[in-house]
Amino acid sequence: MQLSDWQGAVGIKWADEWRRTDRSFTGLTERLLARARAEPISHALDIGCGAGELSLALARSHPLAKMLGVDIGEALIAAAKSRGSNLANARFEVADAAVWRSDEFTPDLLLSRHGVMFFPEPVAAFVNLRRCAASSARLIFSCFRSVEENPWALGLTNLLPVGASPPPQSMVPGPFAFADRDAVTAMLDAAGWTEIEFEAVDFAYIAGAGEDPVADAKSFFRTIGPAARAAADMNPSDRAEFTRRLDTFVSSHRDGDLVVMLAGAWIVSARAPTRD
Repeated sequence: MQLSDWQGAVGIKWADEWRRTDRSFTGLTERLLARARAEPISHALDIGCGAGELSLALARSHPLAKMLGVDIGEALIAAAKSRGSNLANARFEVADAAVWRSDEFTPDLLLSRHGVMFFPEPVAAFVNLRRCAASSARLIFSCFRSVEENPWALGLTNLLPVGASPPPQSMVPGPFAFADRDAVTAMLDAAGWTEIEFEAVDFAYIAGAGEDPVADAKSFFRTIGPAARAAADMNPSDRAEFTRRLDTFVSSHRDGDLVVMLAGAWIVSARAPTRD
């Protein structure tokens, strides 16, 4: 996935779907926010903020702190601004965190929920973020672990025709780019971050909800995520077969009024060096 995708159709779809994407990450979001709130916050930078959920949650709980969310998707930033219109301490701007700079905003917390795996040159991006950060600033972000540790994604991939979706590679921009703990450690170390730590988090990925959670989940997976683009490019026969198999797969994960699947993530934390 390219940065241009987030500036175009992909970003628009995610902006339209912010309620369902936020819902899918509910369990992980609470863990990230708990980490963020473990120390005082003055200025927080939300990297790849999407529709702004983390920024808005911190703005509500820290009314004296300032929150800035950046994302390259104009539609996503528009959604975030709309959601946060009544919060004076949260603002959002269209910007690429890989090259973002500000003389007026020096974050002591840099936070991201699955927004950092798409940097084309991740070491350079994290060097830039370290240089923008306050002395001893905290970096906290989440990213998926391997596909094998994410049955929701593995299951969707297995529904596709052979070759329809190439296997993810470590450090290649995409949802699973940061799955390899050693590679991410080396990247952050090369970028000058210290005190690098990983926490493995398993959480319930909520794909569907409501009166017909199966239909909701099928709609969600056909709209965004690893299978959506591949399905859109299929011929009618393959698409019909994919839809049939998707129905079976989603139905097998129904639990009452939810469709829930296991997901595995890292919560990665690091600290900027102390400046004299």
